This record gives sequence, structure tokens and C-alpha cells, in this order.
Amino acid sequence: MSGTRPHILGLAPAVLAGVIAGLGKEKFRTKQILHWVYARHTLDFDQMTDLAKDLRVFLPQHLDNTLLELTARQDSSDGTSKFLFRLHDGQMVETVYIPEEDRGTVCVSTQVGCPIDCSFCMTATQGFARNLEAWEINAQVWQIRAALASEGRAVTNIVVMGMGEPLLNLDNLLPVLEVWSDSQGMQIGQRKITVSTAGLIPEMARLGAASPVNLAISLHAVTDELRNELVPINQKYPLAPLLDACRAYPLKATRRITFEYIMLGGVNDSVGDAKKLVKLLRGIPAKVNLIPFNPFPGSKYHPSSKEAVLAFHDVVLKGGITVFTRKARGQDVDAACGQLKGRVVSRRTSGQLRDIPVITS
Repeated sequence: MSGTRPHILGLAPAVLAGVIAGLGKEKFRTKQILHWVYARHTLDFDQMTDLAKDLRVFLPQHLDNTLLELTARQDSSDGTSKFLFRLHDGQMVETVYIPEEDRGTVCVSTQVGCPIDCSFCMTATQGFARNLEAWEINAQVWQIRAALASEGRAVTNIVVMGMGEPLLNLDNLLPVLEVWSDSQGMQIGQRKITVSTAGLIPEMARLGAASPVNLAISLHAVTDELRNELVPINQKYPLAPLLDACRAYPLKATRRITFEYIMLGGVNDSVGDAKKLVKLLRGIPAKVNLIPFNPFPGSKYHPSSKEAVLAFHDVVLKGGITVFTRKARGQDVDAACGQLKGRVVSRRTSGQLRDIPVITS
């Protein structure tokens, strides 16, 4: 990718309009270009046939339109698809598509690796390399959306819950959130976009002021002692101030904050933990997602039993909080975040792999 040309996928519509105007071109050209990019799924300026020929020649000189390299794809028996992309510097990130009856959700990465170092997360074992650029965040959705369209599948929802801590890359995420929801962009409603964080309080306030998308908190524990172990950023932003920040978070009417809670057998899944969770969330417009743990090699944790999950679910529900128990998805395709990348990198390092094909399970 050029270091001087802005990438078209990294520009919010209003910013692209400014670029086009700065090139001395008519205002309506921006709308034409965005229609080709997001409605007709093409970044090839030569194919934008309603643009003047001289403009089609001119645009590549001023706008980058390169794509990420799809290194691997795994398709699960349950319909989940996991994509591994190689970036221009050789780094790799994962993106997941999760189909359900009424929606198709893309789970997006924002960093190469993650500096938060959650003890139950495989991505944490891979260290941290860098933030993704805005276009690299958007390209994950754009490329998957284009690929799935040819398969008759649609992207209706986006969750920023993949590799990395999104709020540590907020400068690059905010313009992408605008592209996804804009009427000239992907036209995905803000209610259908969710950004997850481990609990970075100052950045939460900034996100809330800048974008009315949904917020999810990776909670995972009901005491500071345990959360310090599971989510080490808790040592900087403990539970009490974090939950106070959630109470103060600007929410539109009927919106709720999602609290993600990974179910770890014998660690955080007791009835007593569930009762404490209900108490902690008092006064917050909240819903709880109970997440099955996907084991990965070297992890010291194991999934909670079905009985423990059901008992936990019932306590939270009886406490007056909406609660969902997620189904385990894609377990036959390296389901844990970072697992596909880890397997591919491991095989490359050992000299066992050169070219990665699409892998169907």
C-alpha cells in the first residue's frame, strides 16, 4: 500500500468528498464512487463506467484501492466462516462470519495481537504488533461482504470483538464506524454495530460522545481479585469505577449495554457468582451474554458444564436482567480467537506450509 495516497476504504464519506473536491472534481462524483464501492462491491476504478474516462485514470494516482490478502478460510459445519488475512507488512489478522436465522454477523479485528493480555484468550499468547489502519479494519468487512454476496449470504450486523482492544485504536475505528452506518456507505444501522472493550474508561467516554453504536463490556468476573487475573486492565480500571462509567454512558432510549461473560468451569460460574453479577449491574440498562469457552492448546481453563451454565442463566434472569447463552460456534474450525492464525504461523515456522488454501470442515 502507498504511504502517501489515502486508502478509499479508510475514508468516511464526508472526508472522501473533501478529497474529491480537493482534486478539483465535481461534488456528485463522490456519491457515484461510493455507490460503486459499497453497493456494487468494486474497488476497480476502471469498472466505474459512469465516471469520465479521465477521472478513472486520475483516481488511482490519488487513492489507494489495494485489498488484504486472504490467506486461509475455514467453513464450519454450522455455517460459521473464519477468514485469515495477511496485511501489507506480512502480519495477519482473523475475521469471523457467524450466520443465524435472522442475521449475518461479522466479528472484526482492530489490532495485530492484543496488549490487554486476558488470561483466557489465545490472541494474548501471540503478543502485540500494531494497530490496524482504518482501511484494514474496513477491508475485513468489505471483502467478506463481497465474497458472501456471491454465495447468497448477507452481512447485517458487525461486532468489533475480534483480535485486539478496539478502544486502543479509536482514532482508526471511528471513521470506519461512520462508513458502516452511513447511507452512502454500507448502510448498516447503528443499532446493529457493537464495539467491545475490556473497560478502558476514558476511551469509553470518547466513544460514547462520538458514535451512538452499541457498547459491550468484557466483564468475565464479579470480583476485582478474579478480574485482575482474567482481565489485567482491571488493575488500572477496577470494577467499581468501570460500572459507574457504564451508568453514566450515553445511551439512546431502549438501548442497553451488553456485558460479556465467558463461562470458565469452576472459576467464575457458580450460583454465587451469578447473584453477585445481578447486584453489580443494578441501575445499569444491561443485558448479559454468557459465552462458552473455546479451549485452545496450553490453556489452563475448561468450559463450564451445561448444568452450571443453565443455573447461572436462571439466576441472572430471575434477577430481572435479560440474559442470552451463546451457542458454541465454529468449534471444528479453530474457533478460539487467534487460533487459526496461531496454527498457520506455527506451520509456516516449522516449514510445513507454503500456500494456504481455503479449508472446509
